[in-house]
Parts: sequence; C-alpha cells; structure tokens
Amino acid sequence: MDKNDYIIRSEEKKDYREVEKLVRESFWNVYRPGCLEHYVIHKLRDDAAFVKELDFVMEYGGVLIGQNMFMKTVIEADDGRTVPVLTMGPICILPEVKRRGYGKILLDYSIKKATEMGFGAVLFEGNIGFYGKCGFDYARNFGIRYHDLPDGADDSFFLCKELIPGYLDGVTGVYQTPRGYYVDEADVYEFDKSFAPKQKLKLPGQIF
Repeated sequence: MDKNDYIIRSEEKKDYREVEKLVRESFWNVYRPGCLEHYVIHKLRDDAAFVKELDFVMEYGGVLIGQNMFMKTVIEADDGRTVPVLTMGPICILPEVKRRGYGKILLDYSIKKATEMGFGAVLFEGNIGFYGKCGFDYARNFGIRYHDLPDGADDSFFLCKELIPGYLDGVTGVYQTPRGYYVDEADVYEFDKSFAPKQKLKLPGQIF
C-alpha cells in the first residue's frame, strides 16, 4: 500500500455496517473477550452529543481502513463552571495495516477539523505512547480528574489535548464521560449475533 494513496472523508449512512465491522475487527479480544465498541458506535450516531461534522472514515482503494468520531461533553469545574470539551472514539485502523502511520494521519486530520470548528480541548482514554506523538498529555497535568476514579488510582490512561492554547488555564475539575458510551452487555450480545461468529478469548493484558 502507498501510504499517500488514501482519502479521509465524512462517514455516510451507507458506510455504517462496514464501519461497525471494522471497529469489531480492530477491538475484538483487545480489552475484553470479544468487544462492545462496534455496538457503542452504532448507538452513538443517534446520540444528541454526537458531532456529525467530526465523524470520519479513511479509505484506501474503495476499502475502509480507519475511522474516528467525536462527542461533546463537559468538565464540571471545581469553581462551579461547566466547561465544554470533546471526547473521542472509538478510533481504529484495520488490523492488517496498523503501525504504518495511518492512525496518526487520521488522528491529526480529525484534530485539525475539530480545532477549525472552534472546540477548546479533547479528553479521552488512550495510550500515551501513541497519542503523545500527536500532542496529547496526561489530563492530570491540566488539573482534570477522571470521574469515579478513586484518589491515588492510576490515571495514566486519561489524556488531554488543548485545541485552543490556554483553554484549560485556571480550570480544575472532573471530566464527565457521555452517557452514550455506557451500554448494556446483553444488548451488545444480541447486536453481535448479526455479525459473523468470532471466538471470544481471555488474553493477557485485557482490562475487563
């Protein structure tokens, strides 16, 4: 594959099923036996917090190889303010073409578009080893805490990037995950029946 021979465009309704298959392939057995991210994205498209203008797919030769999306959410600041921010994901690249630079290209493009729309910051759960290369830092360094996380617990998964420099200056508070990300595993099980069967495995490194 020529890394320059791709397009990034808005997701269309005709893409929905293929994107869900892509997300399923990318997340299967990664964080848990099976996955639920394909059902999450299926539901989030109808959520009021979903940012349709920031719903992207990456395509190569007519085949979808990546996707990313954003949701509006808030920081409940310690001084009583409600600070609007974005969260991101699921974001993924087709497993067969991972580690070839496509993920960073897609992420950088997505972040650029979010910045152009005037959003101030993005907070989400991810690996600093990858996302640090795209300008993300630990959210704790911005004074932002992850909701429901006990004091002293590992928060290294919780990342932040300011899109407007200084947007979070003087802000400390608690990030709120959009409710749309919480799904019933029984609903995931029923939804997954409409896809080709895949074996669920308990593997080292899974967190659920």
